[in-house]
Amino acid sequence: MKAQDVKILAVVGMSGSGKSVAVEYLTKLGYPKVHFGNMIYQEMAKRGIERTIDGKSEKAFREMIRETEGKDWVARQAIAETKDLIKAGQKHIVLDGLYSWTEYRAFQHEFPGSLTLLAIVIPKAMRYERVAKRPDRPFDTQAIRERDYGEIEKMEKGGPIAMADYFILNDGSVEDLQGHIKDILKAIDF
Repeated sequence: MKAQDVKILAVVGMSGSGKSVAVEYLTKLGYPKVHFGNMIYQEMAKRGIERTIDGKSEKAFREMIRETEGKDWVARQAIAETKDLIKAGQKHIVLDGLYSWTEYRAFQHEFPGSLTLLAIVIPKAMRYERVAKRPDRPFDTQAIRERDYGEIEKMEKGGPIAMADYFILNDGSVEDLQGHIKDILKAIDF
């Protein structure tokens, strides 16, 4: 299979923007996903590091692994998993959790012309409200603000969002979000 036959859709956005809801919808449509967080969780488990409810152990590990193994460590793991899916015959793959500029550039290099970035954006106040109410790992305003700063300053998260090929303003219902996704899938022949 040639690289140009493969389409990779990376869903990016800040915490609480609706990325997970978007990716869940895409997987229900039958698209396989590569979850970047799983790379972190698996490596933490290998090293005997427990995940904490507040996410602090994951954050510390994400920062440590990128510092000690290279900013592209997660990307290298995700690229290998993506290649495995392609070898298995997959032509459309969803990336869940592409965080950094380094990861974005690594995927661009490895899969030239195949990567499309879809940014899910939402007004900050609405995003903070949603994060505070979510059942899995809710954060208060101070905690989410600190997470935002860390993701922007230490994880280079702003670059892929700024460079997105498509944006969805996720300030409506889940059905609205799904409708926008359908429109984009049609536009990119995914």
